[in-house]
This record gives sequence, structure tokens and C-alpha cells, in this order.
Amino acid sequence: MPLTEPYDDHLPEERSSTAAPEGGAEPGAGAPEPEPTLPEPVRQRIVTLTAAVLPGLPADELPVPLRRVAKFAPNRRARLGAPVIAAQLTADPLFRQRVTARVLADAGDLGAAVVEGTAPAAADPVEVAALAYLARPRGWRELIEASGAAVRAEADSAVIAELVREAEQRATRAEHDRAVARVEAEKLRDELARVREELGQLREENRQLQRTLRETQARERRANELLATERGRAARAVADSDAELRRARARLAEAEAAAGVARASAKEARSVDDARLWLLLETIGQAAVGLRRELALDPVEKLPADFVADAFADSSAVTPAGTAARARDTDDPARLDQLLALPRAHLVVDGYNVTKRGFGEMSLEQQRKRLITGLGGIAAQTGDEVTVVFDGAERMHGLPPTPRGVRVLFSRKGETADELIRRLVRAEPAGRPVVVVSSDREVADGVRRHGAYPLGADSLLRRLARS
Repeated sequence: MPLTEPYDDHLPEERSSTAAPEGGAEPGAGAPEPEPTLPEPVRQRIVTLTAAVLPGLPADELPVPLRRVAKFAPNRRARLGAPVIAAQLTADPLFRQRVTARVLADAGDLGAAVVEGTAPAAADPVEVAALAYLARPRGWRELIEASGAAVRAEADSAVIAELVREAEQRATRAEHDRAVARVEAEKLRDELARVREELGQLREENRQLQRTLRETQARERRANELLATERGRAARAVADSDAELRRARARLAEAEAAAGVARASAKEARSVDDARLWLLLETIGQAAVGLRRELALDPVEKLPADFVADAFADSSAVTPAGTAARARDTDDPARLDQLLALPRAHLVVDGYNVTKRGFGEMSLEQQRKRLITGLGGIAAQTGDEVTVVFDGAERMHGLPPTPRGVRVLFSRKGETADELIRRLVRAEPAGRPVVVVSSDREVADGVRRHGAYPLGADSLLRRLARS
């Protein structure tokens, strides 16, 4: 491309009488040829040479646009004034000739050779092209083209050298990768050998486990056979125990008959009959102990009321025959201590019926806490079973820790505490003393029909106040 676009207001050309025609054209020829396209390194070198000689030119020989540039520092002159310098070189041939004279003087032999059109082969092609552009001897365009070709060849050589260097680097990396791959392959082969060895060990362990499993299954079959045999023996033992129990009952009946005969006997034979009866009862007792051991009966851990507490919705039990014999037509609070003194007595308390009668001014939480705490003291003193029943399972917040021996129950939704109390009473076996504390007449009548002892709430309140 041209060095730069010419200014419209450039100075008129001035030529010396000895200067060669512009562009090396013959006199009388046509218009000068257009500016050649300069390689970028050549253009930069021309600007640098021109900027170096600007301070040496007289001020009147400097174009007006370059007078300010000539005052710049050397390192800034070529960099900041490059567009103006290029424009003046293109548009002002006289200025170019003045610059050329000083540049050729500084270039010495190389400048003289360029002016003669014979550039040395060892000279820098960029420098030769820059001097040729300024001096413009015959064939200067060919010198610039040759310089451009040399610059492009150097650029191509640099590119090729860079490509070769990259190829060498890639080859080096590929060789390194191959070495790493070989190392990794060795590691993988070692790992494969180790895995195969572990696989062999696992197969051997699997065979041993299968053998152990077969042996275990065989032992399990033998154990099942032994269990079936022992179950048969147990069944026979139960049958023998039943037979022994029947014989014991027969002996007990005989003993009772013998005891009746002994009581009717004379006073002098009483000691002999007593001895015989003692021997018979001892035999029966040992037979019962042996029967219990043979049947392997576990001690009872749950009481009848526990089953009612576990399943409120169970169907009501049928009232055993003879339970009405337990009923007492009394509501005397003074009898509470007497009834609690009976063996294995069960005290059932209608909770809110007692608390609202005794300390109804308190909140429900405080009422429950006070009653349960007092019942804990009664349970600790008497050793009896104590159950307190409240209405409503949704009111369980604020319940204190339950004392030992006291069972706390809440009726479920759709069920009242009265119904739960009657269910507790029906669950007890005939003959056990059950004391129900409630001032509700309906509750008292209902539990009395099932053989329980109904007492008023005042009896319990006075008992709690006394303790």
C-alpha cells in the first residue's frame, strides 16, 4: 500500500536542476507512476530514518506540520509523528529530497550503492528498500518489491520455523505420552494380575462358604428333626403331667375325705390323723411343684387391668357366675382401710369425680397431679394395685410422672370413664377384692352388680388428708 494518503494542501514541488526525474522516468514522459505498496517493516524504517534527521534540518526547510514533531523526543518522534511524516514524504518531493540527502550521508557506502542501483547482497533488504524509496534511483521499485519478497520470505521462514518447533514439541510430548502410556500399561498389567489373584482367592472363599452353607443347612435339618422329637416328648410330658394332675386331684379328694374322717375321729387318734394329713399335703405340694416345673410355666407379669388398658375397645367379658357374692351394700368410707388390707386388693378410682369434689378450685392439671401423688403414697403403704381413670385422652398434657404401683388411664373418644371403670371390674377374676371409689350412684350400682365394693369419694379424700 502507499506510504500514506497525500494531504490536499501540500507544498508545491521544488526540484533542483541536477535531480533525476521523479520515479526514474525519462524527461517528457507521462504522469509519474502511483506510489508502490510498501511492506510494513519498510514503511516503519522510512519513518524512523526521517524522524532521526528532522532535528538537523533548518526550520525553514521543515514543512509546517513537522515543525512541532521535530521537537519531540527521539523515541516519541517516530511513534507519534509517523502519520504526518509519511504524508509529507508522499506529498512533498522537495522535503523528501532534503531528508534523502541527510539519510544517504549517514548511510555511507550503503547509501552510495543504493543510489547507483547496486545494493550489496549481504545488506538488510528492509534498509535497502527504505533508502531506495527515499533516493528513488533507477529500478527503485524493483528493490522495494525484492525487499517485500525477502520480508515475506523471512516471515514465512519464521512461520515454518515456528511450525517445526511446534511439531518438535508435539513429537516430544507424544514421546513423553507414549512413555507415560507404557508405564500406565505396566501398572495396569500388574493391577490385572493382582485382580486375577484376588478373584482366585474370592472364588476359593466362595467355594468354602458354599461348603459351610451346605453343612449349616444339614445341621439345621438335623436340629429341626431334633426339635420335632423334643416337641413330641414335651407333648407326652404334658399328657403325663395332666394324668399326674388328675391323680393329684384324686389324692387331694381322698385327703379331704380322710381329713373329714379324721375330724370325726376320737381325740386320742387326732395326732395320728394329723400326721397322715400333713404327709398327704406334702406329697400333693411336691407333685404340684413338679408339675409346674414339667410344664415350664412362666410367672404371670400382667394383671387383668393391664389387658383392659391395652385394648379399650375389646368386647365386654361375660360376668362370671357367683360374682354377685362379692357385692357389699355399704358406702361407708371408714371401710376403705379394711378393704385395702385384704390380700391382693385392687383400688379403682373415678379420677375427676374425686378431684372435683375434694379440690375443684384447682386446674385440671393440678387436680390430676395431686390425686396421682396421693395414690402413689397409698400404693407404697399397702402394696395394692391402684388404677385411676380420667375422662378424655386429649387431656393428657401436664401429667406428672406415674408413681410405682399406680396405673393412670384415660377414656378414649366416644367412651366415658364410667364405662372404662366397669370394664376394669368385669376383667377381674371372681374372688378378688375390687374397691371402686366414686360418688356417682350409677357407677356404684354398676360395679356392685359385678361383685366390687363401691365407696364414696369422701372416704378416699379423708384417707389422703390423713396420710
